[in-house]
Amino acid sequence: MVAEQTRTRDAAIERLLLVCEIEEFLFAEAELLDQHHYSEWLDLFTEDAHYFMPIRRNVKYGEQDRESTSDETDVSWFDEGKGTLAGRVRQLATGYHWAEEPQSRTTHMVTNVQIVDAGPQEVSVRSRFLVYRNRLMDETDFFVGKREDVLRRDGDSWKIARRKILLDQKVLLAKNVTVFF
Repeated sequence: MVAEQTRTRDAAIERLLLVCEIEEFLFAEAELLDQHHYSEWLDLFTEDAHYFMPIRRNVKYGEQDRESTSDETDVSWFDEGKGTLAGRVRQLATGYHWAEEPQSRTTHMVTNVQIVDAGPQEVSVRSRFLVYRNRLMDETDFFVGKREDVLRRDGDSWKIARRKILLDQKVLLAKNVTVFF
């Protein structure tokens, strides 16, 4: 009985430590984005990464499975790999990006981090986010939604293997979407 309680307690402690480790990783990622350290942010992705943001639709009750477009058959806001993300990062680094001159000021807030599934090398994580962006004198945008990530163990840290971004907005009111999620 005592041995089983000890195993249960040890498993709970291990899970809490994993949650803290994942939260710290996601918070550090948000800080890289807010500080415009895009090259370092890009290093957080695996070479085979998939970065996907479907378009959300308003659907009838009971048809929630049709709410988001598919990455295999439908159009999306983003459907990228690490190579495409690297191209976007290189473009921003030139200083000649029309939508980011001057650079936007951003704040990424990540919360409600939940471990959905944890294996020895990969962890599925759900979280919520709020991204605030301000440009020029009066351009302000808020992006709110959920993320579904698959993080892959890389030595003592993690890398993002897959990210699905689910915006709560159906219509984007921002003039452009140069911000990373």
